[in-house]
Amino acid sequence: MSSMIPFIDLDTQRQHLQPGLDQAIAKVIAEGRYILGPEVQELEKQLCSFGEAPQALACANGTDALVLPLEAWGIKAGDAVFVPSFTFASTAEVLPWVGASAVFVDIDPETYCMDPQKLAEAVKAIKDQGELTPKCVIAVDLFGQPADYPAIKAICDEYGLKLISDSAQGFGCTLNGHHPIHWADATTISFYPAKPLGCYGDGGAVLCRDAETRALMRSYAIHGEGTERYEYARIGRNSRLDTIQAAVLLEKLKIFAKEIDGRNQAAQRYAEGFGDLVRPHKVIEGGVSVWAQYTIEVDDRDGFRAKLAEAGVPSAVYYPIPLHKQAPYAVYPQGAGGLPVTEAAAERVVSLPMDGYLGGERQARVIDAVRAALS
Repeated sequence: MSSMIPFIDLDTQRQHLQPGLDQAIAKVIAEGRYILGPEVQELEKQLCSFGEAPQALACANGTDALVLPLEAWGIKAGDAVFVPSFTFASTAEVLPWVGASAVFVDIDPETYCMDPQKLAEAVKAIKDQGELTPKCVIAVDLFGQPADYPAIKAICDEYGLKLISDSAQGFGCTLNGHHPIHWADATTISFYPAKPLGCYGDGGAVLCRDAETRALMRSYAIHGEGTERYEYARIGRNSRLDTIQAAVLLEKLKIFAKEIDGRNQAAQRYAEGFGDLVRPHKVIEGGVSVWAQYTIEVDDRDGFRAKLAEAGVPSAVYYPIPLHKQAPYAVYPQGAGGLPVTEAAAERVVSLPMDGYLGGERQARVIDAVRAALS
């Protein structure tokens, strides 16, 4: 067996950034403002600029980023929130926290993002049944590419629904030249280390459109804090981003656009390298993906992965058990017709190494291994 190449090459990125990282971290340590230091506010400012958002709030992780706008908007028991099942647990996990019910919606078979037609059918069915009140849609920018926001936004407008773009994997993606916040009421970000824009621990942020929503989210994120210190206006949580993590992210933001370009070049080389043998992951027309994962479908996934491993090429499967098939989530309703596309994809998808520094001999090994495994 050949030595295993990295699935995500964070070490090469670190080497590029090391002098700036050392200086930025040392500054935080020297100043001693470890919580809500000036780097946090600067990060929020730069996230707004990069993501073309009016407002930003940094928080402790990407999961909290999802629940904070729900709390700010008063989503509660009896409310329906429409989400895909083909996603990480966080997308639906936060709904029971506020008492709301998930309604699982099927995905598009080519992009793996929420299918707008299935969303429209699900919203209408829930509204007609009258047991839950449709209130919100959480569309996931799965594997790094934008969902079909123009179509999803039209449905939200028709039914008066809030729209969250879960960009945990997709911050930096665009559609027709716009970031998801162009359509969404809020965009949520995860800075988990393996994400395209990752820190060196846990971290998250919410982009939103209005100052009132941000103020409410900030209150919920800081123990329900009111207008004065130690005055509590509501039941909150502890969800602050560490200053050191903000400092790391500020350094990474300096090269983020370049890394997105590198990921797209690597994706193109993959398509050219084995696109004749397997359908490359399709990006929505007009979309630019940040390629959090490069995902293909194969018939014999276990056999395919074993052959890659023998060649020293790692792989991963996101997500082999859709949420609606997991015991805690099986109680929630599904859109009309069930989730056949989700279930089919879950049995066939496999993700290959991908990062902003993928190329040369390392990527050639992946392409050669994929071709050999599929031949």
